[in-house]
Parts: sequence; structure tokens; C-alpha cells
Amino acid sequence: MRRLRVIGLAVGMSLIIAGCSEAPKPAADTRAADEKAVRGGETAWNADWAAKDADKIAGHYADDAVLMTPGEAPAKGKEAIRTMLQGLASDKNLALSFSATTVEVAKSGDIAYTQGTYAMTTTNPKTKRPVTEKGTYLTVYKKQAGGDWKAVEDINTPGKTEAAAAPVKKAGTKAARRRR
Repeated sequence: MRRLRVIGLAVGMSLIIAGCSEAPKPAADTRAADEKAVRGGETAWNADWAAKDADKIAGHYADDAVLMTPGEAPAKGKEAIRTMLQGLASDKNLALSFSATTVEVAKSGDIAYTQGTYAMTTTNPKTKRPVTEKGTYLTVYKKQAGGDWKAVEDINTPGKTEAAAAPVKKAGTKAARRRR
């Protein structure tokens, strides 16, 4: 009987102690600061595109990131992405700008995504003339151990492609005079 009382007392004390302990505090909501950091990262990324610096552009990707572009096999890993970007950055007509219309950060503060529009001008390999592609993109970010946000998934979907206007022929050319 005494043994049952000791066990009952021990169980009761355990319940009292557990009831008096403080519940863990939820982590602070850092979504506003994280959103600002992600937007700032995309601003810096645009500047790196303007500079055509493939190494800096690739620096915005996590080591295990995947870049998916239409008509190309997915580039898996930062080194494969860097290799793809080096070829693109060598294009004399390259110009890329993008702007997020949506930035969402998970309440957990470790994952975010941006969605927006882009415009990219490159050289058409057949005509050797500049063409501008406009479309939409979606980038998923993961907060790294040091607190930086790096892209882990990046995909773009082209919409409209606009070829540069053909040069206008002057009326005084030989071809124009022959038609008269």
C-alpha cells in the first residue's frame, strides 16, 4: 500500500511540475524583414545582370539550385548554372531585368518565393539581330545558415517575343527607283 502512495505521489508531483513549466515561446515573426531582404536580393541580382557578371549572377543561387529555362535541359547545381550563364553573358545584346509583383515568405521564415515579370534581350542566332522576350518568372528561395536568401528553384515562362524592327529602306535607293 505504501508503495502505491509513493508512486501516486511521484506521478502527482510530475504533473504539477509539468503544469507549472513555461510553454515554449513561438519564434518571432520576421516575415516583413525577410520580404525586404528578398526584394533587396532581387535588386542586387538585377544589377549583376546589367553588369553581365556570370559569377555574381550565379552567386544568387544555392549550391543545389535548379534553373529551368524554356528549350533547355534544367541546369542542376550552381556550377551547371554558372556554365549556362557564362554563355549567355557573352551575348553583346544581353539585357535582362525583372521585377517581383508578389513576394511571400513562409511564417517559419526559412522559405520564400517571388513571382513577377521579366524582359530579356538576346541575339537571335539565325538573324544575328536582337530579340526581346517578355514573360513571367517564379523563384523559390531558401534562407541559408548565415541568414542570406539564395534561389533554390528558378523558372521562367516566356510570353511575347519581339524582334527588333527591320531597318527602313530609303526611297532613293536603286530598288525603289526601279519600281517607279
